[in-house]
Amino acid sequence: MTSLTLPQRKAHLDTLAITLLVACCAFWGFQQILIKFASREIPPLWQASIRMWGATALLWLWCQYRGVPLFKRDGTLWGGLLVGLLFAGEFCFIYLGLTHTSASRLTVFLYTSPFWVALLLPRFVKSERLRRIQWIGLCMAFAAVAVAFSEAFLHSSAEGQWIGDAMGLAAGMLWGLTTLAIRTTRIATAAAEKSLFYQLGVTAAVTPLLSIALGETWRFDYSALAWGSVFLQTAVGAFASYLAWMWMLRHYPATQMSTFTFLTPVFALVFGVVLLGEPLTLQLVLALLGVAAGIVLVSRKG
Repeated sequence: MTSLTLPQRKAHLDTLAITLLVACCAFWGFQQILIKFASREIPPLWQASIRMWGATALLWLWCQYRGVPLFKRDGTLWGGLLVGLLFAGEFCFIYLGLTHTSASRLTVFLYTSPFWVALLLPRFVKSERLRRIQWIGLCMAFAAVAVAFSEAFLHSSAEGQWIGDAMGLAAGMLWGLTTLAIRTTRIATAAAEKSLFYQLGVTAAVTPLLSIALGETWRFDYSALAWGSVFLQTAVGAFASYLAWMWMLRHYPATQMSTFTFLTPVFALVFGVVLLGEPLTLQLVLALLGVAAGIVLVSRKG
């Protein structure tokens, strides 16, 4: 097997990384609110299609300006297509899931992603084998997910909510698999822009097909607020924040980065309650705390 030439990684997060992570997490928590809001007018996968088309175009323009080659043969094609398909699946589940459950609930399940990385990465990188305290964290995270799921089954007013919860959990798994693929394929050697281009480009191709298959209606006469939501999702979310994440993933410890991402469900919980009037239940708060505490244990080193 050909060895991968990886970029030099820093041993710890510096001020720049911490600042970028907090800013990204704050927006990602708000992003689910934006999707949920726009879904009142724009069908979910049609909304995702518009977003990914726009983000792909912005990234292409950025690469033209920066002189980043996107179509040079470098052995990343098959790894890139795999990463792109996983990314596409993740966002299809996110957009569809938000039609069945609240933004704050889905975000709790989405951020089980580091759990899947911690569980699967040791199979490919032996140095990442889990210790006892990390296994305790895994069990804690699973228990917390079960607590959150129980709410959907115990309350008859939440009809169909378990479908959205399951889609959020599936999206988290696919996000974890995307990170795993980026770390273990030739994509690890590609520029952050090219890695993201695979993800956005494949998703931009897949989501319209699924939108048509589901019979969604395509229009453009939406309100200014709906278009503003899509613009923020596109320019800040799918372009700027994901590009920053791809860059950090190449230069900083992934486990330390994963720990910071648990700020996102906290932001989503607050935004959902304040802006959308979503219910703040004890089970949801316990699930959020349990998932966060569990994966912080998983992410510990030494």
